[in-house]
Amino acid sequence: MNEGIVVIIASVHRPEELGRWVGHIERQTLKPLEMIWAITGDDDIMPAFRSGDLPSDLTIVRCPMGLTKQRNGALAAIKTNPEFIAFFDDDYVPTTTCLADIVRSFDLMPNVVGLTGTMLADGINSSGISYEDAVAIVSQYEQQRNGKPTTPPTLQLWDGLYGCNMALRADAIGDERFDENLPLYAWQEDVDFAVRVARGRKMGRTDGFAGVHQGVKNGRGSGKRLGYSQIVNPIYLMRKGSMNRRKALLMSSKNMLKNHLRFVNSEPWVDRRGRALGNWLGIWDVLKGRIDPTAILDL
Repeated sequence: MNEGIVVIIASVHRPEELGRWVGHIERQTLKPLEMIWAITGDDDIMPAFRSGDLPSDLTIVRCPMGLTKQRNGALAAIKTNPEFIAFFDDDYVPTTTCLADIVRSFDLMPNVVGLTGTMLADGINSSGISYEDAVAIVSQYEQQRNGKPTTPPTLQLWDGLYGCNMALRADAIGDERFDENLPLYAWQEDVDFAVRVARGRKMGRTDGFAGVHQGVKNGRGSGKRLGYSQIVNPIYLMRKGSMNRRKALLMSSKNMLKNHLRFVNSEPWVDRRGRALGNWLGIWDVLKGRIDPTAILDL
């Protein structure tokens, strides 16, 4: 019989953010059956975690670099029989009831197979949110809730999930795995995976659980590679059927337009020049009929 929840975190070059998850889990009102860290080497974890003397519910697996490969490695390492699997970014700061709220939300929405929670704040489109500020935001939210869960949780249907905080029913995942043809940062891998797992069933955003995504900038890939992925990955997903044509073309064109409009006066934390160059390299390959996300490995 399935029971409980497993937490999976893939991380590269962020030992401090990843290490904080031991504390995050200690503070959870519902403990996971397991927490699995998928890393690429010892540099991804703090020295205290390199000896093998780990908390009993923590497993560390070493994988080839790449978000899809790391998340697949973590899925393969699950030892228990969970009902739910939650994927978090290492720089996500959950509420203390996050895991309990995930389970409760699924229980109250039995026809839903995948959920993304409410973002109390997201630093991905800014210079980022400090850990101290993230903790303060979460604390203020919890004080406002005063220990009371959202009743009932709402659902905003999406054609995908947000990978920094997404939870799915384990039996819906089954043998599905992340597409390893989406390498490294694997832009849009979360949408692709969620759509294939859902297979037309309900998924989306809920106010049933919440947290803050710091949007830490170290550990991310080059601007040129991301720019290439912004063009090629949506087209690739459109061809495989996990993204509709309108969304794929709109996503690619909006990102390209933003990169070029902000090219001269770029945000300090964004390599717009590199992204714009990557956009054009991606367009050139698409026009040549080469729609291969792994081509970023050659850039």
